[in-house]
Amino acid sequence: MKRLGVNIDHIATLRNARGEFHPDPITAAKFVRKAGADSITIHLREDRRHINNNDAKKICSINNLLVNLEISTNPEIVKIALKIKPNYICIVPENRKEITTEGGLNLKKNKIKIKNIISLFKKKNIRTSLFIDPNIDDVKISKEIKSDCIEIHTGRLANLIKSKKKYQKELNRVKKCSKIAKEIGLEVHAGHGLDYKTTKVLTKINQIEEFNIGHYLIGESIFFGLLKVIKNFKKILKK
Repeated sequence: MKRLGVNIDHIATLRNARGEFHPDPITAAKFVRKAGADSITIHLREDRRHINNNDAKKICSINNLLVNLEISTNPEIVKIALKIKPNYICIVPENRKEITTEGGLNLKKNKIKIKNIISLFKKKNIRTSLFIDPNIDDVKISKEIKSDCIEIHTGRLANLIKSKKKYQKELNRVKKCSKIAKEIGLEVHAGHGLDYKTTKVLTKINQIEEFNIGHYLIGESIFFGLLKVIKNFKKILKK
C-alpha cells in the first residue's frame, strides 16, 4: 500500500511566529503518527527557519516513529544528521533566499559530493533518498551514486493541475521516470505541492510508493482539523 509521510515543518513555522513554545512540533509528530501517518518529514534548513536542532533531535528519539529528515549537503547539517540518526534521509537542494524548495538537485554538478554523503549514511544504515526533477538522467545518476530512493519533485505538475492547465506532458515525465527508477532498483517517492487532486492523479502511477505532503495538508487542517485531513489523504492512497 502507498505510504503517507506528513511534513510538519509549518507547525514549527507557526510556533516561531511568536517565538514561544506552542504549537509544539514534538507533540505534533506524535499526534500525526497516531492519526495514521506512516512517517514524519522534517526539514532541518541551514537558516533554521522552522525546525531547529532541538526539534530534530527530540523527534528522532521518539520510539516507534519513522522520521524522514530532509537536509542539504551543508557539512554542518550532514554532521548533525549523522549524530541524531533519523530512519530516513532525503537530500534536497537549498537556497537561503528561496521561499520553499524550488526544484530538484543538480546531480551532474554535485555527483561526487552527494555520492560521498550517501556513503556516510549507508554506513549508519540510514535509507537515503535524492530529491530530483522528473528527469531520466537524474534517475540514472541516482542509481549510479547508490541512492536507495528518489523523491520526484511534483511542484510543476501540481501547479499545472491547480491552474487548470494541460498537465499530461509533465505527468508523462513523472510516469516515465518512475517506471525506469523501479526497473533499475530505486524506490520511488513523490513530493512538493501535493493537494488532494494532484495526489489522486499520481496514485495511478503504481511505482510511486510514498507521498510526502506538508504545506497543503497543514493548511487544510486549519479549517477541517489535522486528523480529518490525514484520514482524507490516507483514503486517497488506498484507492
